[in-house]
Amino acid sequence: MPFKQIPLRLRQAFLAAEDRRFYEHSGIDLFGIARASVTNLLSGQVQEGASTITQQLARIVFLSQERSLQRKLNEALMAQKLEQELTKDQILEQYLNLVYLGAGAYGVADAAWTYFSKPVQDLSLGEMATLAGLPPAPTAYSPLVSLEVAQERRNSVLSRMQEVGFITPSEAEAARREPLALKPAAPKYAQSLAPYFTDYVRQELPRFVAPDVLEYGGLTLKTTLNYRWQQAADQAIQNSTYGSLQGALVSIDPRDGAIRAMVGGVDFNRSQFNRATQAYRQPGSTFKMFVYAAAIASGMSPSQVYLDAAINLGGYKPQNFSRSFSGSISLTQALTNSVNIVAIKVLRDVGIDNVIRVARQMGIRADLARYYPLALGASDVTLLEITSAYGTLANQGKYLTPHPIAEIIDHRGRVLYQDKQIKPVQALDPGSAAIVTSMLERVVTSGTGAAAYLPDRAVAGKTGTTEQARDLWFIGYIPQLVTGVWLGYDNFAPTGSGSSAAAVAWYRFMVEAIKDLPPEKFPPLPNPDQRKPLFKAQFTSGSDLGGIDRGPGRYDYGAGIELADSPSFAGSLPAAPASNAGSSRSRDPEPEYSSEPAAEEPRYEDAPPEAPAESFEPGPSAVEAEPAPPAPVEPQAPVPPPPEPTAPPLPVEPTAPQPQAP
Repeated sequence: MPFKQIPLRLRQAFLAAEDRRFYEHSGIDLFGIARASVTNLLSGQVQEGASTITQQLARIVFLSQERSLQRKLNEALMAQKLEQELTKDQILEQYLNLVYLGAGAYGVADAAWTYFSKPVQDLSLGEMATLAGLPPAPTAYSPLVSLEVAQERRNSVLSRMQEVGFITPSEAEAARREPLALKPAAPKYAQSLAPYFTDYVRQELPRFVAPDVLEYGGLTLKTTLNYRWQQAADQAIQNSTYGSLQGALVSIDPRDGAIRAMVGGVDFNRSQFNRATQAYRQPGSTFKMFVYAAAIASGMSPSQVYLDAAINLGGYKPQNFSRSFSGSISLTQALTNSVNIVAIKVLRDVGIDNVIRVARQMGIRADLARYYPLALGASDVTLLEITSAYGTLANQGKYLTPHPIAEIIDHRGRVLYQDKQIKPVQALDPGSAAIVTSMLERVVTSGTGAAAYLPDRAVAGKTGTTEQARDLWFIGYIPQLVTGVWLGYDNFAPTGSGSSAAAVAWYRFMVEAIKDLPPEKFPPLPNPDQRKPLFKAQFTSGSDLGGIDRGPGRYDYGAGIELADSPSFAGSLPAAPASNAGSSRSRDPEPEYSSEPAAEEPRYEDAPPEAPAESFEPGPSAVEAEPAPPAPVEPQAPVPPPPEPTAPPLPVEPTAPQPQAP
C-alpha cells in the first residue's frame, strides 16, 4: 500500500508504539535504548523494546529471528545502510506493508481485513491502536486469542500516542471506551472480483515457489491482471451467453505473455470448472493457422495455388462445409474462406511432423493425433494454449509462456520470482509471422471473421466451428493484445449458432480494451526474394500416419516451452530448450486411414492455369456435413465492406469433422 494511502493516525500509532523518535535518529536510537533499559529495569520485566523501526525492517527483509549478539550487530549495520539509501517515509512504508501482525496477516492492510473486515481507511482510532500494539508479540496480543489482553495493549498504545502529542486526552479516553468489535474475514480470494483468474493463480503458485516457502506463508503476489479489462471480459461473456450456454475468454499481452483477463465460465459460484484452462475441446478451423504457418515457414508463397476439388486419401474423403468446390484458389483465399480440402492438402504436402513441430513451438501443449483431420482441428486443446499460440504471430514469431503472476515477494521482502525470468522462444521467423498475420487479416476484412472488425486498427484472427456447431471459436489479435473466445455447452450439445457469435463476443471485449491501447500497425511484409525456408517440406503419405504426438504437459515458467520431438524436422527450427520432463511421440494404436498409397493430387510449386473443379459424386464419407447453422447470436459488431469489388460473399464457417476409420 502506498505511503500516502496509509492513514496518518495509523502511522502515528505505530510510531508511538514502536519508535517515537523515528524521524530524529539515523537508524539506531541510543536515547531509546537507554530509555527502554531504565523502563525494563524498574518494572523487572521487558516492557519496552529498543529496536527502531529501521532495525525491525532490516530484520524482516535481510535477517532471521534468532536471538544472538551477532544478529543484533548485523541488524544495526543493515539499519544504517537502509537509512543511507531510503527516505524515512520509504522505510516506514515498507515496514507497514511487511510487518507480521498475527493470524497470517502481513502488513496493515491485511491485518485490517483479517481482524475487522475493513480497509485501513475505515479503521477507528481504537482499532488502529490495536494493530499498532501487535508487532512485539502478534499471537499474545492478538484480539483473536485474548480480547482482554488485546484491549490492555491497545490502551497502552493510546497512552503513548497521547504522551507524544499525536492525540488529545479526550480522544484517547474516547478510544479506550470504544468496544473492540472484531469481525474476522474470510480469505480474500474467496471474494475475488476475478474468481477464475484468482483460482488459476492459486493452482499455479506451487509451480513458482518451493513447497517449504509456500508452507511458511507470508508471500506477496503481484499478478498480471488488468482489472478494467477483466470487467469488460466478464460483461462480454455474460452478453454472449444464454440459458446453460457456457463461454470462456482469455486475453494475453503477446509481448511478455502476461494474462490480462480470464473468464472461465458464466458463473463461478455455480461452476468452478475453468473452461479457459481446463476444458479440452476441438478447436475446429482455428487450428488451420498452424498448417498455413508451417507452409509459409517451409517457403511456400501465400499466393501459391491449390486445387479445391474432391480427394480420396486412402478412403478418407474430406468435404468442404458447403459440399461445393472453388477450383484453383490461393493459400490466402483458402484460409480466408476456411476451405477444408486445401488445408488437408497443405498439411499433407508440408508434412504432418512439420505442422506438429510448428504448433509445439508456438505453444500447443496438448496431445495431437497424427492423421489428416488434424488440419481441421480434430485434436482437443485448451483456450489458453491456442490463444497464446496466436500471440506468437503478434509478437513477430516469438513465443512466451502465458502466466498469471508477475512477481512474488516473501515475508522478508525478498523477490523470489519475476516474470522477466520467462524467456521467449523464436517459434517462427519474423517474416513468416508477418505473412501469416497478413493472411489472417483477410479473414477479418473479407472472410469468416468479419464480426471482429475494429474500424480504427488492424485485426488478424480466425474463426472455428466443430461438428454440429458444438464449439464456437474466435482467436484474434492486434499488435499489443491477443484474445481468444470459446462458446459451447458442457455436455457437447449443438449450439444452434455459428462462430460469428464468438467473434461478436471478442468484439465486445476488444472494443473496451483498445480504449487503453493506441492503434499500431502490424510489421511490414518481408521481401519475398530474401526469404529462406526454415525447413524442408516433407510429403506425408498414408503410411506415415497413426499414433499420438504426446504434448509436453503443463507450463514451465522458467525455461519457456518444452517441445516434443519430430524426427522429420532435423533441427531446422531453433533448438528446443533443454527439459527434465521432455516428451516423446508415442505411436499408439490408432485407426490408420490407409494401408496403401493414397490417391495423390498434384502439388503446385507455382500457380497453374485456371482449372475447373473436379466432379464429385456423393459417396461414402468419413463425416456427413450438417446443414448450415442459423444466424449467429446478436451479431452487433460492425461488418466492414470487402476491400475489393470482386470479393466473394462471406462463406458459412466450415466445421471440423469427427474422424472415423474408413
